[in-house]
Amino acid sequence: MGTSRTRDLPVALEGIRRRFEHWRRKQKTRSRIPDALWAAAVRVAGTCGLHRTCKALRLDYYSLKERVEQHSSATPHPADTVAGAAFLEWLPPADHGSAALSVGPCECTLELEEASGAKMRISLKGIQAPDLALLCRSLWK
Repeated sequence: MGTSRTRDLPVALEGIRRRFEHWRRKQKTRSRIPDALWAAAVRVAGTCGLHRTCKALRLDYYSLKERVEQHSSATPHPADTVAGAAFLEWLPPADHGSAALSVGPCECTLELEEASGAKMRISLKGIQAPDLALLCRSLWK
């Protein structure tokens, strides 16, 4: 009996699940999971979530959680790399190109959160919808 139907898994998680199963078939006795497989599990847990990753890869939840926390504390966040940056003003280009894209100014607040727990709040006033899409793509790269 499988722990998760493979057709329901994201492509990245399914690929890593296959790598784990291949490694497990090669083992004659219980042995430590290689660091490369742990690293892959940590990466996919950041996008698919801890519980889903543990279930699909047949891993101990707390072992993976500890590795994810170690990885996130060792990896500098973009806000940590810019000394003293607490506020960033982003100005849209003066020419929007096409009048058809202009829907008028808007006012909104975006709250973005990564699977790792990093959060960002952005308040926007007078920005066009195409500029908003560009801003969101830029922030997550």
